[in-house]
Amino acid sequence: MLEKIETGTAEIAVIGLGYIGLPTAIMFANAGFKVTGYEIREDVVERINSGKAHIVEPEIDELLRRAVESGNLKATSNPRDIEGKDAYIICVQTPLKDDRTPDLSYLENAVRTVAGAMKRNSLIVIESTVPPLTTVKMATLIEELTGFKAGEDFHMVHAPERVMPGRIFKELVYNSRIFGGITPESAELAESLYRSFVKGQTFKTSSTVSEVVKLMENTFRDVNIALANEFAFLAHQYGIDVFEAIELANTHPRVRIHSPGIGVGGHCLPKDPHLLLWPAKEDFGLIRLAREINDSMPLFTKDLLFSALRELNVPPEDAVVAVLGLAYKGDSDDTRNSPALAFIGAIEGDVAEVRTYDPFVGGSAGSVEDALREADAAVIATDHTAFKSLDWEKLGKLMRTRILIDGRHVVENPPRGFLFKGVGRGEY
Repeated sequence: MLEKIETGTAEIAVIGLGYIGLPTAIMFANAGFKVTGYEIREDVVERINSGKAHIVEPEIDELLRRAVESGNLKATSNPRDIEGKDAYIICVQTPLKDDRTPDLSYLENAVRTVAGAMKRNSLIVIESTVPPLTTVKMATLIEELTGFKAGEDFHMVHAPERVMPGRIFKELVYNSRIFGGITPESAELAESLYRSFVKGQTFKTSSTVSEVVKLMENTFRDVNIALANEFAFLAHQYGIDVFEAIELANTHPRVRIHSPGIGVGGHCLPKDPHLLLWPAKEDFGLIRLAREINDSMPLFTKDLLFSALRELNVPPEDAVVAVLGLAYKGDSDDTRNSPALAFIGAIEGDVAEVRTYDPFVGGSAGSVEDALREADAAVIATDHTAFKSLDWEKLGKLMRTRILIDGRHVVENPPRGFLFKGVGRGEY
């Protein structure tokens, strides 16, 4: 196996061609490996094989076209096409159920597919974010399905993705990577494979340590954001701008406070703290409290909106509200766990109409102007670059009532003629 990896002759199957799987497949293909991408959505398979990406990401169209035209990347929805590969990279979602427990059915289905296709000595890498001990459990499942022995007849590794939408290809190359193997040899094989394109530092450990590290990273960020959101609550009480305060506090060499906002979205931060705690016999409160605070932010933003409507004597049931942004993150089309959607769900039924516009996702309106025409309030829910240069004095002339709610600190200086409220902007 190691010789095949080092000579670039190892054949790779990537299971799941979403926001992580497709870029990963592209990177391996452009590094010279023959890659088969397995995806159950046939429309996605068709698009990829025609050289067109189904997700928005800088550089992806050019890199995908190069991978496909070279003959190194082909997508399929037929599991027979991934039989007998040397390495399998699993990049499927691990969402939460309604009760906030992990739904590992996608991962288990992917592992079963791999078990039915793999050969002796295959390397299986799980990139999906999973609860602690999951990789070991999946290795046991493969043993039961194939009769192979983990660590002897096949190699199993957890290698969590560590990228941010909008920077995926750069971070795939330059970010450090962790390879958690069920055996040291497994981790070494995965490290050798990824070294075909990774230039950042690499670290080898056990699969469970790797799983916990990934969850700790995002839990740290989630707790930090919750603290920033509490600071924002206090800023409204004290009549100050929390962003000015945070900027000054962060001049301390050992302080790095994150930014508050309408909420926390994406496929990692809202989920990973729950995954970290799920197998634990006991937790101690801080992590769950942080999650509750961050989940409450769309409702806090709703309170700002309804306070503004009351100040200008606009009955909420008559109000037309334009929500700018549907993605959870600026300059992305990713709406997974987006606080914008949670905010819309919170106000729908309490206002006359909700209009939406997002330059990457779409929405009910075709432009900012269409969304704001005869609207009573605009709510910025995503920090798209395009929203930072809007001419609010001009747009305000289209509106019936000039209310502007900034949930993402996009507007530095409140425009004249508007009733402005922003998360953490307690001075207004």
